[in-house]
Amino acid sequence: MSLWNMLKQHAGAQFMEVIDWTDDTRDTMVYRYPTFNQAITDNSKLVVREGQAAVFVSEGQLSEVFGPGTYSLDTRNAPMMRFFQSIMYKMEEPYKGDVLFINTTQFTDNGWGTPKPFMLRDAEFGPVRIRAFGIYSFRVTDPATFIRQIVGTDGLFTTDEITGQLKKKLVSTAQSSIAKAKMPILDLAMAYGDLGDGLRGDMNPTFQEAYGITITDFTISNISLPDEVEKALDNRSKMGILGDLNAYTQLKAADAIEVAAGNTGIGGMGVGMGVGFGMGNQVGAQMGRAGQFGGQFNPHTGMQPPPQAAPPPLQSEPTFHYNGPGGQGQFTVSQIVEKLIADRDGNHQVWAAGWPAWKSASEVPEITSKLPPVAAPPPPLPGQEKLHYNGPGGQGEMTLAEIAGHLMGAPDATHHVWKQGWPAWKPASEVPEIAAQLGGGAPPPLPPA
Repeated sequence: MSLWNMLKQHAGAQFMEVIDWTDDTRDTMVYRYPTFNQAITDNSKLVVREGQAAVFVSEGQLSEVFGPGTYSLDTRNAPMMRFFQSIMYKMEEPYKGDVLFINTTQFTDNGWGTPKPFMLRDAEFGPVRIRAFGIYSFRVTDPATFIRQIVGTDGLFTTDEITGQLKKKLVSTAQSSIAKAKMPILDLAMAYGDLGDGLRGDMNPTFQEAYGITITDFTISNISLPDEVEKALDNRSKMGILGDLNAYTQLKAADAIEVAAGNTGIGGMGVGMGVGFGMGNQVGAQMGRAGQFGGQFNPHTGMQPPPQAAPPPLQSEPTFHYNGPGGQGQFTVSQIVEKLIADRDGNHQVWAAGWPAWKSASEVPEITSKLPPVAAPPPPLPGQEKLHYNGPGGQGEMTLAEIAGHLMGAPDATHHVWKQGWPAWKPASEVPEIAAQLGGGAPPPLPPA
């Protein structure tokens, strides 16, 4: 009896002419074609549409992967042989194989985000905590790896079953890549596109090997700072826009007076009367002062005092940041000069805005121009002049009397001396000042040759 006759006699067997799958959902990734108690005739067709792949599993092993196209399922088709072998296993069931359809289109608009802020070192703000979030898209590019590593025996696999794992990997890689970029916080916004493309390139090798999935798009929608840092930035922006805070305060006060004057209610009358009385008192006081000292009344700004000659501006002395034996802080040139005079051999460093690094105070003209010269030391007393000595008496600086003593103690030895300005060492006995110390103005006799 032929295989198909046996199948026809099988009580529950049904016969399929076309095996295909159409999906109207947006989250189904894998669908197992219902094959229980069914049989495939020798002229059945397998239809795999664009955006799909079909996987045949025979006796628990993946036997073949089919891309888009129409395939004739018969035993003359070599790739089908392994699959049809599963149908002839003792005929306990029509067959022991599965047909799995894989959705290979893109799954878009998947959100990702850091569950908690992560630390980042910024050159301007120092260590800060930031959050990042965005969207990503992915698709199955290796159906065999995807079935083996992720789906297993699941007959209906949706995106909800894998997006959690994908998000964790994406967030971990994103945090590391953003930190490695070392970009200033305020410049990150203009680099979202480059960062996203770089992250996608870094992640795809791992995702393709581990899951059979490729990240087709990775978008950073926003990188946000903590609320307190954003408020500080908002205040800094306001200060830059407002400029003159006194003018801004006066403007807000004038607006408040206008609003109070336009309120005709009881409260508004009280406020208006209070403002009116207050302005009247101010005008009266100003007119009283004007009567004593002169002046001019302006209906918009009140009584103006007579113009007075403004004193010339004080000549401010430049200041520098100082670090040295005299302490640390910001000091004027005169104060830094005092510190240099107190310790001329110390390491005195200064810095001013715009300098790339600290400088020695002795290199700054504003400081050295006010530094008095070092007083010359007094000449040595007669007999107290020192020379560099080298001989039986040792080595070092010694007075003329000390050197003469060494010559008298060892007249036959070699005694050499030197001082600043001499081109070379000299025998001590040839120096007139030392010979005078020996008595008689004559050096001791030289040893016999």
